[in-house]
Amino acid sequence: MKWLRRIFIVLILLVITAYLGISVTAFNRKDVDTACSDIRLVIKDSVNAGFITKREVTDLLSRKGVNPIGKLMQSINTEKLEKELAVNPLIDRVECYKTLSNKVCVEVYQRIPVLRILPSAGEGYYIDNKGTVMPSDTKCAAHISVVTGRVDKAFATNELYRFALFLQRNAFWNAQIAQIHVLSGRNIELIPRVGNHILHLGQLADYENKLERTRRFYEQALNRVGWNKYSRINVEFSNQIICTKREPLN
Repeated sequence: MKWLRRIFIVLILLVITAYLGISVTAFNRKDVDTACSDIRLVIKDSVNAGFITKREVTDLLSRKGVNPIGKLMQSINTEKLEKELAVNPLIDRVECYKTLSNKVCVEVYQRIPVLRILPSAGEGYYIDNKGTVMPSDTKCAAHISVVTGRVDKAFATNELYRFALFLQRNAFWNAQIAQIHVLSGRNIELIPRVGNHILHLGQLADYENKLERTRRFYEQALNRVGWNKYSRINVEFSNQIICTKREPLN
């Protein structure tokens, strides 16, 4: 009876092989004969960025002549789609792939701003989370700090960019700092959202310790005497905090 079992196993394997061959052929044939019915667009980080819309992505594909709708699935080059979209200065990266339902999925990852630069001289611009400059006409919907004063791009894309990442990743300071003002010599003043005072940081060197001392001062002193008692708080020097009392109104 062993030979019957062997024949049975061989027949099963032949059926499975034939089924797989037919399936692959049918799938490939479908890919050749069928056209793309739709684009499934996904804009990532739209809450934090909101720079580019689905309509703009579709228009860009049409202008480049690579809109896949109506084209045979086999002829659609997803790598080319990714490259054409990635040249947009507001897009960080793109992932495209085909689906079994004759659609092309396009996932767009936007560049995320961390600073809006409004220098004393020259046109404003944004700095993204990779330290590169974004276009000045970017439509920013994100909650980010504004930088004013004597700030140049070299400073903005290096020390100031790293400082901005620290603020963004720290829940307390991300909620507290509304504006960064750059003085001569690259000294820094911070304008808080809570408290009618200026926080003078001085040079960015050792800013983590300076801000930690400030946070403790906020908790231990300002919560007790009031957040509007001082017009200026200076934490530039180590191991001391110099406060200037607000002049009383006449």
